[in-house]
Amino acid sequence: MSLTTRVLIGLVAGLAIGVGLVLFAPLSWREVAVWIEPIGTLWTRGLQMTVLPLVVTLLFASAAGGGTGIGTLGLRAIVVFAVLLGLVATLTILVAPALFDMFTIAPAGPELLAPSAPTVSGELPTFRDWLVNLVPSNVLAAGSTGMMLPIIIATLLFGAAAARLPTEYRDQLLGGANAICAMTLVLVRWMLALAPIGVFALALPLAIRLGVTALGAVVAYVIITALMMLVVIAAMYPLATLRGTSIRTFARAVAPAQGIAISARSSLAALPALIEGASVLGLSPRVGAFIMPFSTSLFRLGAAVALPVGVIFVSHLYGVSLSTAQHITIAVTSVLLSFSVPGIPGGSILVMAPVLLSVGLPVEGLGILLGVDTIPDMFRTTTNVTGTMAAAVLVGDSADDSGLPRSYETPIGTPVPDAARAFRKDGRI
Repeated sequence: MSLTTRVLIGLVAGLAIGVGLVLFAPLSWREVAVWIEPIGTLWTRGLQMTVLPLVVTLLFASAAGGGTGIGTLGLRAIVVFAVLLGLVATLTILVAPALFDMFTIAPAGPELLAPSAPTVSGELPTFRDWLVNLVPSNVLAAGSTGMMLPIIIATLLFGAAAARLPTEYRDQLLGGANAICAMTLVLVRWMLALAPIGVFALALPLAIRLGVTALGAVVAYVIITALMMLVVIAAMYPLATLRGTSIRTFARAVAPAQGIAISARSSLAALPALIEGASVLGLSPRVGAFIMPFSTSLFRLGAAVALPVGVIFVSHLYGVSLSTAQHITIAVTSVLLSFSVPGIPGGSILVMAPVLLSVGLPVEGLGILLGVDTIPDMFRTTTNVTGTMAAAVLVGDSADDSGLPRSYETPIGTPVPDAARAFRKDGRI
């Protein structure tokens, strides 16, 4: 049985049992969630534990091994990211206001939302601050914050420096990086084998809590966010056909990552499944080694929907009308800030404050968004990983045209992306 099927079974079983407990079981039985949810949390943390060493070693090996075509590949990826984010943000700005107009949302005052408002910075970061923070003064501290852009830049700088070393030293560093990567992938294989259990343990308590948060005006927010995300996800499938990938093949490659994303609510946690999906699509090794960690860390396609929808919802909640210029400001600011979203559940909500301030809306509105973010975050994260896979198809090349140098190989001659496929058996994960 494939990983896709097993993850789907775990997800459906968790949701079904959770709903059954709410509808038919005594109230005391719901306490089962208290004992089951930690299992899912442990599984999620186990996956997230592998992300940093996996991203660092893959990117370092790509750059230090000579990086043939990496600069061109990275530039193509950034262009694709910007175009997709701009298109999705524009679509959201055009459609979301009309969708909210279909719902009656009574304006709320600040006194209603202030008690639940999260503690976030309302200051719009300056270009100077953004530029200075690109290079971390403490790499370990940067890794603990969930902001991956400084980590990526530091890794690529070290990799570029290693590429200039004498062959003896460079090969030693590459051998170490490849060994760490291979070891990490063994751990990933173990964690993916436990995916159905982890997904079940996350889905069951979620189903028990569903009916508590979706009340009043937030129903409109949840429904519209989910619908917009589903439209964007659906658009990624025919987009992949532009490079000759069939919709069926793309769906099979991205499904395991989607299953992990919708339960773990973390794009980075789905990275190992995305790397495996690249091999299913027959993409070159450097796509799995470079584009997947690069894209997963930076490309948040779901934020291009979540940020504008959240801001428009807050404007309706407070009864504030937005001009055309303000809608354009929301779209542009959302695209720029999407690159700063941390890879954690609720990350898009936490960076929404500058978008609100850019159009003069109160930051207190974030309180209610953060309180009901569980369901939107599931769709947002699924959109992120689907967008990452589609972007990889658009910018990548086939496995027959990898362009990787010999120095990218391990001492026994096994390329790192082949290690990423080590947990496949008989064509299945």
